Amino acid sequence: MALVDLKIPPGVYRNGTDLQGEGRWRDVNLVRWHDGLMRPIGGWRKKSTSAAPNKLRGMLAWTDNSSNRYIASGTYNKLFAYTNAGVKYDITPAGLSAGREDAAAFTAYGSGFYGSLAYGVARQDTTNIQPATVWNLQPWGQNLLAQNADDGKIYEWALNTGTPAALLSNAPTGNEAILVTEERFVFALGAGGNPRKVQWSDREDNNTWTPATTNEAGDLELATTGTIMAGVNVRGGSLILTSRDAHFATYQGPPYVYGIERVGTACGLAAALACVVVDQGAVWMGVNSFFAYNGSSVAELNSEVSDYVFNDINKAQISKVFGVSNSLYNEIWWYYPSSGSTENDRYVVYNYSENTWYIGELDRTAGADRGAFRQPMLADASDMYIYEHEVGFDYGTLTPFAETGPFRIGTGDNVISVTELIPDEKNQGDVNAIFKSRFYPNGTERSYGPFSLTNPTSVRFTGRQLRLRVEGQKLTDWRVGINRVDAVAGGRR
Repeated sequence: MALVDLKIPPGVYRNGTDLQGEGRWRDVNLVRWHDGLMRPIGGWRKKSTSAAPNKLRGMLAWTDNSSNRYIASGTYNKLFAYTNAGVKYDITPAGLSAGREDAAAFTAYGSGFYGSLAYGVARQDTTNIQPATVWNLQPWGQNLLAQNADDGKIYEWALNTGTPAALLSNAPTGNEAILVTEERFVFALGAGGNPRKVQWSDREDNNTWTPATTNEAGDLELATTGTIMAGVNVRGGSLILTSRDAHFATYQGPPYVYGIERVGTACGLAAALACVVVDQGAVWMGVNSFFAYNGSSVAELNSEVSDYVFNDINKAQISKVFGVSNSLYNEIWWYYPSSGSTENDRYVVYNYSENTWYIGELDRTAGADRGAFRQPMLADASDMYIYEHEVGFDYGTLTPFAETGPFRIGTGDNVISVTELIPDEKNQGDVNAIFKSRFYPNGTERSYGPFSLTNPTSVRFTGRQLRLRVEGQKLTDWRVGINRVDAVAGGRR
């Protein structure tokens, strides 16, 4: 007998085949790695006191000049403001044009004549997808600026819960997105229905948009084959992302005011809310890869789960994807609709400080990082309430778990017999362990357990390929480190 360390690196590996993920965590939910140790993510509890009438898409949390805190979010046809106490107020501007709760595209069953293509062959790209309606929400001092691409107008809300948001005077219409720059200009992106036009207001004056010698209003048109989708502020300027490439806008002062240069190609944004800004730069989800802007150029991120995510995502509803930072743990979360769903039901996480990735299942439609509030805020897809996250360890009917890909103990093709597990836990008994074994890659897999962990834990099973699954059993902040097993080579089979 010999004690063997089960040294499983942090994070999830989900690219390629099952066997390619040998010795790595492969299937997980509601867990993260922090300082190299596995632990559960925090739970959640209701923040809003009433449900929204439809799915919320787009969210901003901010503090006014009197230290009052607000959350803004909207549906395809409404705009809401929530107070610090979670009370919801309808601030929908008069005359708002309704959009769509779901993306509309004729690219699935029924879009062509039966039998015109072989089964499994993608249809020709002849139909424009109308994306789901999402809100672009920006702070203008203590006030709120709000816009969605289906309505195209820019609105301002001045914090009066009894008064709806009002149309911004003189601002262009037909806009794809908006951005308030660090220099206090309002950018209208895709302004006036031109998908490549960037138009900005006068500095500190969001009602002056006509250029004159007495102001700094102006516009530029991007040299791109794509359409503008979003803009974010990063160190030194503003990053403008299109469906094809990335452009960087820097303030130059009069007479040109802004200069814009391309900083990345073939790095288009997947959805209007899929870009997240952190201290290191901007990170976003593309159609088939993840990308990062580091202050000078764009590079594709090496992701250990990209194969799984981009083969699983529902491309027809990709416009619902949104990203949100969880600065408590140096993470960026993207929520997306899986191939079997029309709504966001899964997530992928990039921990940029530890360069690890993890995945899971959770239905959220909008979110905002901590800052104005102590905890991150996320909107539920099922009940349309807003929840504060990283609170306690209650997950309703869900259970945090992590399961490895296959791994071998020892060398060669020997059958291994395991008789004992020596767990490495913060608190004994917080998790259960399940082992799965098989003798051949396509052979029958047998499960052993669950084992309630003691020190040591008696287990008895044999096999060539083994898997370990751990499941959280208590509503506590448990930890799992390097477990050890007592194993012996039992010959060949």
